[in-house]
Amino acid sequence: MSTIKTPIIPSRQHFVQVEGDKELDKEAICIFVATGFFLDTDTYWKNQKVLAPASQNLVDESGILIESKPWFQWQYNQRDITFEKALEEFTSLFEQIIAEQLQDNKVILPLSGGLDSRTQAIAISKLKNSVTSYSYSFKGGYPESNIAKKIAKSCGFDFKEFKIEAGYLWPNLEELVAINNCYSEFTHPRQMAVLEDFKKMEGVFSLGHWGDVLFDRGAPEGIASEQLMPMILKKVVKKGGMELAQALWDEWSLDGDFDSYLKDRIATLLNKIDIQNTSAKFRAFKSMYWAPRWTSINLSVFEAAHPISLPYYDDRMCQFICTVPEEFLADRRLQIAYIKQQNPQLAKITWEAQKPFNLYTFEKNITPHNLPYRAGNKLNRTIKEAIGKPYVQRNWELQFLGMENDEKLQDHLFSENLHPFISKPLIAKFYNHFKNVDAVKYSHPLSMLLTLAVWNKNRKNG
Repeated sequence: MSTIKTPIIPSRQHFVQVEGDKELDKEAICIFVATGFFLDTDTYWKNQKVLAPASQNLVDESGILIESKPWFQWQYNQRDITFEKALEEFTSLFEQIIAEQLQDNKVILPLSGGLDSRTQAIAISKLKNSVTSYSYSFKGGYPESNIAKKIAKSCGFDFKEFKIEAGYLWPNLEELVAINNCYSEFTHPRQMAVLEDFKKMEGVFSLGHWGDVLFDRGAPEGIASEQLMPMILKKVVKKGGMELAQALWDEWSLDGDFDSYLKDRIATLLNKIDIQNTSAKFRAFKSMYWAPRWTSINLSVFEAAHPISLPYYDDRMCQFICTVPEEFLADRRLQIAYIKQQNPQLAKITWEAQKPFNLYTFEKNITPHNLPYRAGNKLNRTIKEAIGKPYVQRNWELQFLGMENDEKLQDHLFSENLHPFISKPLIAKFYNHFKNVDAVKYSHPLSMLLTLAVWNKNRKNG
């Protein structure tokens, strides 16, 4: 027997066996195609599960799960403290976590135009570690690296800029399958495009995942508890996801209907969270079921190059969040105050989510103050499209658009007969919808079908 304790937000999946025959969990797969992640402890198989977050687990010598109990419960125990006190505590805790995670190692820091990595940059700049920072932008898209480069220069970090090229997925597909085991669709981990560049670097990654969830309002102010379910569905279900899930549900002749099954599963999980504040409850739901099964999956790509550290995943940070008044977390108040207090120069650099404004001026990102920028941006995109250079905004555009991408995509989708797992007519229907009806809506279903096709091929060959 062995005991396994999982973190509050696990950075990797730990698979165990449960009693039962090895049978596809088709209901779980339908949720996977609708949302892009497996829910709760689900996997592709009914006799295999993933250990739950924040759980103490007893596993026997054969890897069979005997018992699982929670050691931590998300809660909302706000203390009667001032914002200044909360900021002081956050500063101390965050910088302590950063220092403990990195120790005296060289650091590899991904930088964006947002707040999470900017907050990390400040804490890391106080250490004596050697830092290599980097950022990447889509070829033909918004030059995100321009903001990151300014942050790196202000902190005195070395900086590398990468361009994510079209079609990078296909030569890296088999390696990605080996890394994430098809537990995420393939168009999101753009870091695969530069994995070989990562391997040439030295150090420990300091990754800013989940900071934007912990340090923001979980739900809009004043939302009622009965509104949580539709809000969760709106957040987690991808465009076209319900349509594909229901199509598979019908093809596999599963009982009932997918919509009812999904809502029942989410309601059951939501009811287990004993938090009255709806904003805090939604944040807890996302941290329990979204972070470990969606955000964490492709952390393994970074880990394929070097060790990773995640300051916002730290158990102490999650426990701290449970005690901070919701109004201090809302609208990124704590992070903004930290950046202004600790490094005013970084606060003056454009905040990508509020561009062209910064942390001192972002409240002006309303009409009429933002009209000149919006007009100029739209004109720039219109000119590019007019000369045959479409503005790239999403990963799938680099993977699915164009003749070469289409040939690779069709080869993976149609070269083998996937029946009875997925019929060719069903695949053809969604492929044709992507090509001829609405590429944006059907990009997710197409990506999920690609993921399932590759997974099925690998499980038959493996």
